[in-house]
Amino acid sequence: MTTWSPEELDRIGGAEELKISSRRPDGTLRPYVIIWVVRSGDELYVRSAYGPGNPWFVRAQKSGVGRIRAGGVERDVAFEVPAADVHDAIDAAYHAKYDRHGPRIVGTVVGPKVVATTLRLVPQAD
Repeated sequence: MTTWSPEELDRIGGAEELKISSRRPDGTLRPYVIIWVVRSGDELYVRSAYGPGNPWFVRAQKSGVGRIRAGGVERDVAFEVPAADVHDAIDAAYHAKYDRHGPRIVGTVVGPKVVATTLRLVPQAD
């Protein structure tokens, strides 16, 4: 199983934004979309701020794989549903990293309504 290196976790988790792309059925990458990313422990997570119908999220769920760019790191990833018990920690990570943007904006990526739009980024072998 491939895991994030400590440097990758620091660089991606510390980046303000992440570029995310899912793979098409033919293996090519879709255009990158910029979103927020958080680190919780040794894992990286993203959430769809505008619900489960957000196009990048729909495509990521459908393909299950893609590529990310953040903090000078570029990696192929799998998009996985996280464990049920991690959402409070993910909320705390979003608050710690992004609260300066205000409650209206941060409110789009925290709380029970976004649990279903959370993906864990799992690094794939190079």
